[in-house]
Amino acid sequence: MPDIAGTNGYILSNEITKNGKNWTPNVGFYQQLRGISVVSGNIRDLSPKIKSFVEQNIDLCHPERIHICDGTEKENNQLIQLMQQQGTIVPLPKYQNCWLARTNPADTARVESKTFICTDERSETIPTPKNGIKGTLGNWMSPKQMDEAIKERFIGCMRGRTMYIVPFSMGPITSPLSKIGIELTDSPYVVASMRIMTRMGAPVLQKLQKDDFVKCLHSVGAPASGFIENPSWPCDPERTIILHKPQNNEIVSYGSGYGGNSLLGKKCFALRIGSTIAKREGWLAEHMLILGITNPQGEKKYIAAAFPSACGKTNLAMMTPSLPGYKVECVGDDIAWMRFDKNGQLRAINPENGFFGVAPGTSTKSNPIAMNTVYKNTIFTNVASTSDGGVFWEGMEDEIQPGVAITDWKGQKWTKDSSTPAAHPNSRFCTPASQCPIIDPEWEAPEGVPISAILFGGRRPVGVPLVYEARDWQHGVFIGAAMRSESTAAAEHKGKVIMHDPFAMRPFFGYNFGHYLKHWLSMETRSSNLPKIFHVNWFRKGTEGKFLWPGFGENSRVLDWILRRLDYEDCGVDTPIGIIPRKDSV
Repeated sequence: MPDIAGTNGYILSNEITKNGKNWTPNVGFYQQLRGISVVSGNIRDLSPKIKSFVEQNIDLCHPERIHICDGTEKENNQLIQLMQQQGTIVPLPKYQNCWLARTNPADTARVESKTFICTDERSETIPTPKNGIKGTLGNWMSPKQMDEAIKERFIGCMRGRTMYIVPFSMGPITSPLSKIGIELTDSPYVVASMRIMTRMGAPVLQKLQKDDFVKCLHSVGAPASGFIENPSWPCDPERTIILHKPQNNEIVSYGSGYGGNSLLGKKCFALRIGSTIAKREGWLAEHMLILGITNPQGEKKYIAAAFPSACGKTNLAMMTPSLPGYKVECVGDDIAWMRFDKNGQLRAINPENGFFGVAPGTSTKSNPIAMNTVYKNTIFTNVASTSDGGVFWEGMEDEIQPGVAITDWKGQKWTKDSSTPAAHPNSRFCTPASQCPIIDPEWEAPEGVPISAILFGGRRPVGVPLVYEARDWQHGVFIGAAMRSESTAAAEHKGKVIMHDPFAMRPFFGYNFGHYLKHWLSMETRSSNLPKIFHVNWFRKGTEGKFLWPGFGENSRVLDWILRRLDYEDCGVDTPIGIIPRKDSV
């Protein structure tokens, strides 16, 4: 953490000044000074690095209690009970161990405009546009500004609250491709969600006795006015900020309890900090799903695909193929960490342990696998609820029985004639990946799965064909760099504008995009066995404004063509943009 003067006059650094002398803190002093109680776990069992990280932030945030998370079912049940008492969640008795959270309406999406990368030089973070053009590939902040932003927000921000110490692994704990983090948070919602989305708890602490870790600090915040508008969902939207310091592997998040801003293992660690670690170590951390597809002959290949948020990654990762004899199995629906093995084969792991999927549009028709996944052990956020104890969102109209009343995400009665949506457009389900009926048998393989093809794509209503293939790796990198897509409700953008979204990573770059392109191009020097690259577009519309392609299970026809191209079948035609399917080959 940066050196910041706490309200008690001490300096937050590895050595704290006490009565003019250098003094190394210990938790006994903090407990005596603050009256802090350790309600779960023993701080003395933490490694010296973790203990130092915790002690510094106790002095910064002034929590009333400390809880070292062990990840057990007992602990989770206690957190669920606490959140019910606080009004943060309500049970959904129609399903098994499912819960609904309704956030403050001001805290419903990622805050890209308030998300910063902190480096010594601006050019390390973002390209420098010319002629007064405002760049859109990230936001930079100096170390001094970051220190000031933290000081303005964090001093005493956890008064009266519990500081949860959340040890977590991104990726299977035994995988050499995995990385470890510690998140300090004052939100039990975050703890329960991190238990689903990461490998969290005591086994990670055991590994941390010798491993280094990414430092993550989060607080829902205490508004400067002192007035919390919605006590069941405390947040400070006016001062929300998300900060990353790649040089120190640090993430600091304040003011939001919403997933992408508060579950710091997700976009913040797995992509922004992850991409900087990947650059240093020579691998790729990408916003990609991973699926395995088996053809009628029993031949299986793995594909990674980069689409922006809310553009169909989960639907593709859990596809039910319409083509006879094909089978799709899911490794992950959002993030891929990819590294070359000793034979030059690119291998990928899904660093996450769950799915944090967009609910609206998910239905038995569009994604029956996802629907079969979410009806147990799931935390739903900002969806509508039904009078029979279930959930509802746009897309589920055919699944609601007559006479069932609907309450919208704001707690108001809702009917099909209402002028506002029942569920927030960015409402979510947070559910364990292991429950997915088609989870791939190798989804937790420590060495990862071999990637044969990489797909890029987005929402392009006009001008972009269904599928085309890059001629070579450099052309494929160009295709990824030139990606554009309609904006979605996953962030705070207004309206459906077409935005540049290179590699589907525009909101998630941890360093300068020019350096990122150079890193991708350098993969040619690391292996002669690179995956083929393709671009897909399920979202092209005709003159009447309707989709030309049926999508969903029919996308297996496009994957079939891609598999045939991987086998060098002559089913493509070269064009100025790349290789497109021959007539009647799809």
